[in-house]
Amino acid sequence: MIEPGQAIKCPEVDGYLTGCLPYLSAGGELSPEPARCSGVKSLIAAVKTPADKRDACNCVQEAANHFPSLKDDAAQALPRKCGVTLDIPISKSVNCDNLS
Repeated sequence: MIEPGQAIKCPEVDGYLTGCLPYLSAGGELSPEPARCSGVKSLIAAVKTPADKRDACNCVQEAANHFPSLKDDAAQALPRKCGVTLDIPISKSVNCDNLS
């Protein structure tokens, strides 16, 4: 867990979203299981500042680019399917510097 005042790091972000890979690779054909949604919710809780958003976005983008089977449509729909709002796009091509 990230302590207040600490920057979010990619290993933490990766840990939150690792369980989502089967869903993201299947193109959203699977329903996101509670454990997958739990990771998304934990990521939301960890992101406190605009700098955290940009850092987490860069981590998500870097991780997404390592998985060619990841489906952008499924990635963008994941937070909604989990019933939450995530201010960090899960995408291979977003400009993270524009997040505030």
